[in-house]
Amino acid sequence: MPILDQFSLHGRRATITGGSRGLGLEMARALAEAGAELIIVGSDAEHLRRATEELRAEGHQVQAVQADLALPSEAERLCERLLGDFPPIDILVNNVGGRRINTPTEDLALEDWQRIIDLNLTQVFLCTKRIGGAMIPRGWGRIINIASINAMWPGKVMRGRSYETSKAAVAMFTKAVAADWAAHGVTVNCIAPGPFLTDANHRWIRERPEFEEEVAATIPMGRWGDPKEIGGLVVYLASEASSYMTGSMLVLDGGKLLW
Repeated sequence: MPILDQFSLHGRRATITGGSRGLGLEMARALAEAGAELIIVGSDAEHLRRATEELRAEGHQVQAVQADLALPSEAERLCERLLGDFPPIDILVNNVGGRRINTPTEDLALEDWQRIIDLNLTQVFLCTKRIGGAMIPRGWGRIINIASINAMWPGKVMRGRSYETSKAAVAMFTKAVAADWAAHGVTVNCIAPGPFLTDANHRWIRERPEFEEEVAATIPMGRWGDPKEIGGLVVYLASEASSYMTGSMLVLDGGKLLW
């Protein structure tokens, strides 16, 4: 097969959680440009509507499903819906996540800890179990989990540590499931992004404008990532081009972890 043909996703169906904004939307766009049919998942109906209209205007096939994956019961409901209404799903991108709290560990309430663990980790387990599990009998599948460089490095300005803990668990969950499912033709890999100018980070910057330059100064490339810069990597991991890669965590951070 010619090398560029190995990146084609024509005939594949991809689900991207947190797919209506930021990195999720750019990953969805990249998969669609490679030929995949999309199902984007998000918690906000208006964001989903805008993303769906935008992607369809670009000529892509896309459906949207609303679900708040911070709630395990919603993750279960989402899987039922996807497996019932949109089979088969060939590519699963477990992208949704976040932290949006900055409470020191000694002051962190159990319910806040659990909320971040569920948002970043529990829903990855549930979606992988159900949607990824359905790939096994077909003998082909791609699961791409989005962790963070904070899976390996505790951010200096972060507090509470539930975010780093959950993202590190996503990275090890990736490796463990990859080992279990390699013989079934299902690869499981992980992307660890560094600082990107997503909607969430724009909110932090609006609250403290100097934050943008402070972070850029800690990155060898001297800048934050543009969400579009994740697209090529997710297409690679979703395609035949990555057929011999599983259980890997790929860092995309402008060199931040080098310093």
